[in-house]
Amino acid sequence: MRRFLILLLMLASVLIGTAQNVKSEKVFHTYIYNDEYKVYMDVNLYDANISVPGQDVFGMVPGFFGALRDSRKWLVTDAKIVGKNKAELEIINDYGSEDLTATLTYNPKDNTYVLKQTGGSRLKIVVNRKWLKIPTEIVLVPHERMPDLW
Repeated sequence: MRRFLILLLMLASVLIGTAQNVKSEKVFHTYIYNDEYKVYMDVNLYDANISVPGQDVFGMVPGFFGALRDSRKWLVTDAKIVGKNKAELEIINDYGSEDLTATLTYNPKDNTYVLKQTGGSRLKIVVNRKWLKIPTEIVLVPHERMPDLW
């Protein structure tokens, strides 16, 4: 009986460890947020199955960049994972008039993401009827989705 309990505990610890490894391997299937600018990204670069809220005409995309204070979205149209913790993104605004390239890098040490714009237009949102340019490098952290806010 004692051996059975020990074996059961060992099996449970192996299963929990495996589940945690699977989650850590999917670092680009996440919802991330920056509190300073009140912006967020919803991404799944593996399956490209994200639907942009209120803009279903775009179909499923790898992700999008949005803001709590602006209804416009920037869509990730193409994504290429180039390392364990880095991805290259092609992003356009929801009108299709501006585009940019960026990298999204995950830092496992502090569980943050860095979105760095590498070319093209600047990400921008409207705040109080004025355009606000987002810095070319911004840190985002994992966050629970808050659907009642958008």
